[in-house]
Amino acid sequence: MVALAEPAHAGPPFISDDPEPTPSGQFEIYAFNNGTNTRDGTAGETGIDFNYGAAPDLQLTATLPGGFAQRTGGGASFGPSNVELAAKYRFLHQDTFGLDVAFFPRLFLPSGSNITGDNSASLLLPVRVEKDWKSGWSAFRGGGCVFSAIRRADFCLTGAVLTYQLTPELQIGAELFHRTADAHGTPASSSVGAGWRYDLNKNVHLLGYLGRGIENADETNRYSWYTSVLFTF
Repeated sequence: MVALAEPAHAGPPFISDDPEPTPSGQFEIYAFNNGTNTRDGTAGETGIDFNYGAAPDLQLTATLPGGFAQRTGGGASFGPSNVELAAKYRFLHQDTFGLDVAFFPRLFLPSGSNITGDNSASLLLPVRVEKDWKSGWSAFRGGGCVFSAIRRADFCLTGAVLTYQLTPELQIGAELFHRTADAHGTPASSSVGAGWRYDLNKNVHLLGYLGRGIENADETNRYSWYTSVLFTF
């Protein structure tokens, strides 16, 4: 269950993230819930994800989650999860390079619990790439590796997302994601998912995601979800 409750490294609403930082001087605040079900049970997080555009092309992020875990046939447990501190820097732009490219290191602090979250510090070092088209289509992908204070728990991940602006208010997308095995006993996993974002107005937005494993699904992802309300200002 500890492996099941490791940080999702999510880029709302998808697991993969895009290279676009929060605009300079603006805030993005997500009130979110996510989770994953396997044959061992269900685990996930509920919390707040703060993003601030600290400068042009620079986003600062702090995620404050609480974790939950429920073993199959057992009771539920609640506790602290992994606080995340991150900085996204976009160093290449589509108007000059043809692609947006960003580096987005994320530091995960120990959860302080053996039931919820990961009780050791880790660092994700990913690169993200995006291409947009005037027709409303957009594609982004990226990957990186997680380096844990417990070296045997290191693993790598990669994902790709294709989105389409269906209406002025609604964006939909599909994702393919892969994560390598780690020595916690979590095998390699691949999954597919669908996500959406609906803009209620310029300040309030609804996001959702549903996913399912296509490799070692019973052990890693029978099904997974993400929901959030996003406030922008």
